[in-house]
Amino acid sequence: MATEYIGIDFGTTNSALARVRPGDAPELVTYERQGRSSQTGRSILFFHPERRDARNVLVPWAGPAAIDAWLEANDEGVSGRLMQSLKSHLASRTFTRTNIYGGSYDLSALVAFIVSGLADLSERQLGATRGRAVVGRPVRFASADTAEDEALALTRLRDAFRLAGIDDVVFEYEPVAAAHFYDASLDHDELVLIADFGGGTSDFSLMRVGPGTRGTDSASRILGNSGVALAGDAFDRRIVENVVAPRLGMGTHYRAAMGTNRMRVPGWVYQQLRAWHLLSFLKTPQAMHSLREVLAGSEAPAEITALIHLVEEDLGYALYAAVERTKSELSREPSSLFRFKDGPINIEARVTREDFESWIAPEVAQIAASVEGLLTTTGVIANDVDAVFLTGGTAFVPAVRRWFGERFGDARLRGGNEMTSVAVGLALRAQELGR
Repeated sequence: MATEYIGIDFGTTNSALARVRPGDAPELVTYERQGRSSQTGRSILFFHPERRDARNVLVPWAGPAAIDAWLEANDEGVSGRLMQSLKSHLASRTFTRTNIYGGSYDLSALVAFIVSGLADLSERQLGATRGRAVVGRPVRFASADTAEDEALALTRLRDAFRLAGIDDVVFEYEPVAAAHFYDASLDHDELVLIADFGGGTSDFSLMRVGPGTRGTDSASRILGNSGVALAGDAFDRRIVENVVAPRLGMGTHYRAAMGTNRMRVPGWVYQQLRAWHLLSFLKTPQAMHSLREVLAGSEAPAEITALIHLVEEDLGYALYAAVERTKSELSREPSSLFRFKDGPINIEARVTREDFESWIAPEVAQIAASVEGLLTTTGVIANDVDAVFLTGGTAFVPAVRRWFGERFGDARLRGGNEMTSVAVGLALRAQELGR
C-alpha cells in the first residue's frame, strides 16, 4: 500500500504536481522564477544547440527555466528551439516526429522532458517517489475527432510518463479531479457541475459528491462529461487579433517591387501571432525576405517595420505577457490600457471589457453549448444542480462567470485554488484508489 499519493496535472499552458500523505494536508511542487514562487509552471521546452550531455545528446530546459534560458539565448543572438502547447498535439496524426539540431524526437519524448522536470522537482522538494501517479486528462483532447484519436492521445501520454520514469499511471478526467478537490470541503451531499478551464480545453462533468458518496466507485458517481477544445489561449488570441495585429500591418496593402498590383499583406503572417512561440516561424530567411518585400512596397511602412522588429528581436513572449496583463485586468476592471513598446513598436490602446466580451462571444457560446449538451444527455435540469465549481484561469473571466450565474444562479457558483485544484484533486483520487 502506498504511503504517498501523487497527482500530476500536465496542462497545455501550465502544469502542477501535488502529493498527499495520510493525515497530512496536500503539498504542491513550487516553481521559483525571478524571485517569485508559483505552484504552477509553464509546460514549455527550450533547446539550445550547444547544451548537450556527455553523449552529445541535446538536454533541453523545461518549465519556467526554459523561458529564462530562451531569453538569455536571445540576448546572445542564439535563437534555439522553443516548444509549448505540446498537449494540444497529442491527438494529432500530423505530428509524428520533429528534428531538433540533428536529433529526432516524437511527441511522447518531448512531453517526457516536461514531466521529468516536474518529477525531479517533486523529488528534491518533497522527497516524493516517481514510480506511480494519477494523471489528468481532458474530457476531449484538442484535435481529437474520433475515438481512435482519443486513444492515440492517451497512448502518447502514457508513453511520455513511462519515459519520465512513471510506469504506473492511472488517468482521470480533469473536471472529475476538481470534483475530488471540492468534495473534500463538503459535509453534505451535492450534485455538482465541475467546469475546468485549461489553456487549450474546457471540460465539464456532472458528479455526485459529499460524505455519502465517498468510498463508492468514482465512475458510479459521474452522471456525464463533455468538453470543447478551447479555453484561455483562444481568449488571448482575440486580444492579439483585435488590438495588436492591426497595429502591425494586418489588413494593409502593398505593391510588389516589380509590379503595379495592389495586394493585401498575406494573412499567413498574422497566423503566426496566434501564440508567442509561433513567431519564430517568421524568422526563417524565406519569411524574412517576404516581409522585407512587403515593407518595400507597403502603404503602412511604420506598421510593417514594427512587425519585422517584433520578429527579429524575438519579442513574442514579452508581447503575450502584455496580452495576459490586459486580460487579467479586464477580469477586475471595466477597462485596461494595453501597452507594448519596444523600438519602432508603439502600441497603446484602451480595451474595454465590453469590447473584449464581444470578441470572445463565439468562444463563450461554444462553452455554453457544451454545458447545455451535457445537461441534455444526462437528463439533468439546471435547478437540480446544487453547485457549480469553476476552476482554471478562464474561471476569472466575467463573461464566463456571468453565463454560469445566469444559467444556474450566482448563489450556486463556487471556486477556490483555481490554478491547482485539479492537481490536488488528482492526488486525492490517488489516495482513494490506494495508488
